[in-house]
Amino acid sequence: MMVEDRVLVWRLNRGDAAALSRVYEKYRDDLLRLACSMLSDRSAAEDVVQDVFVRFAGLAPTFRLTGSLKGFLATCVANAARNQMAAGRRREAAGLDEALGLASNAVSPDGWAIHSEQFTRVRRAMGELPVEQREVVTLHLYGDLPFREIAEWQKTSIKTVQSRYRYGLDKLRSLLSSEEQE
Repeated sequence: MMVEDRVLVWRLNRGDAAALSRVYEKYRDDLLRLACSMLSDRSAAEDVVQDVFVRFAGLAPTFRLTGSLKGFLATCVANAARNQMAAGRRREAAGLDEALGLASNAVSPDGWAIHSEQFTRVRRAMGELPVEQREVVTLHLYGDLPFREIAEWQKTSIKTVQSRYRYGLDKLRSLLSSEEQE
């Protein structure tokens, strides 16, 4: 467990709003990537991450950290995204608004076009994975969760999770390489 996270949780327990802001700043981008990967919709992903942080803020006075703070938040985001997918409340992609929201001042317009195209290709390929594979790939890569925790969350064996991860990566490679050849 990271020392900074322990200190932040300690501060949160004492009502320090700046600690909550720091947790949000520290993990927002990773959690947003995780939610985007699962939902394939930036607007819905932002809503999920925001909802998780609102609930987390409500828990702050009594929250006890027993593992990784990032892992805890990633699991919350993944659960919320899974619930949203199950409820069928996906929205249309935001189009131009999405691209503007992702733009970075550090990247040139030409560079942004390349990054945006790559992001779109990967997001599209992730959307073609079976849900279980997509969850494992996103939780492991974006959420930094170990296979053991993913297995507990999916209520399956570690071997099954590892297989889903391997098959998911194989399918992503296949989908992305077939797009390049077109």
